[in-house]
Amino acid sequence: MTPAPRGTAAVRAAAVLALLTAALLGVLASPAQAAGYRYWSFWTWSAGAWAYQQQGPTTYLPPDGSVDGWRFADSPDGGRDAARPGAAGDFGAICAATAAQAGRKRVGVVLDFGTAADAPPGALASGENPPAPRTACASVPPGASSAEVLAAVAPPLRYDSSGMLCAIAGYPRAGCGEPVTGPSRPAGDSGPSVGLIAGAALVLLLGAGAVWQARRRRH
Repeated sequence: MTPAPRGTAAVRAAAVLALLTAALLGVLASPAQAAGYRYWSFWTWSAGAWAYQQQGPTTYLPPDGSVDGWRFADSPDGGRDAARPGAAGDFGAICAATAAQAGRKRVGVVLDFGTAADAPPGALASGENPPAPRTACASVPPGASSAEVLAAVAPPLRYDSSGMLCAIAGYPRAGCGEPVTGPSRPAGDSGPSVGLIAGAALVLLLGAGAVWQARRRRH
């Protein structure tokens, strides 16, 4: 059998070490599991579907004939993946009984208070069940924001010190945007486990040893 060219073992060992290093860096650089949060997500009915609203309710000015949607749920961080309102935003049906008035706009509102599984811890035990979903039609001045629309049809509203909407129509009575523990990593965990890092480091050490041994044979 023809012997391998001199240095081939070292080259191969170095290549293996490079692959192992890349794998470890990928593990360490991968983001932690996104935490879920229990909150009211804000939506706009657009082209026959709910679209996540990029603006906050105090700055967004819904046009006449539009529909705002709200859903309380345990949803992942990131907005677009949050739970959507269950009902459609049919402006014609929602505002059929509200006559148009000069100098005012009509905005439909869909309120989805979520399910029992979405309720804050202890709420069900204390008798606070999620209210049934409902719709409303607000007749407000043209410059009214979505927050003012909501205040007109679903008081009381509750905000935290940072301006985050915590409760609509008084639900829930307590809490505001709390992180929810994920299925495989507690909320707040920001990286791989110590055991995983130690194991990967051991693999790299073994790989480095193989490279050293291969180079040693060359001399």
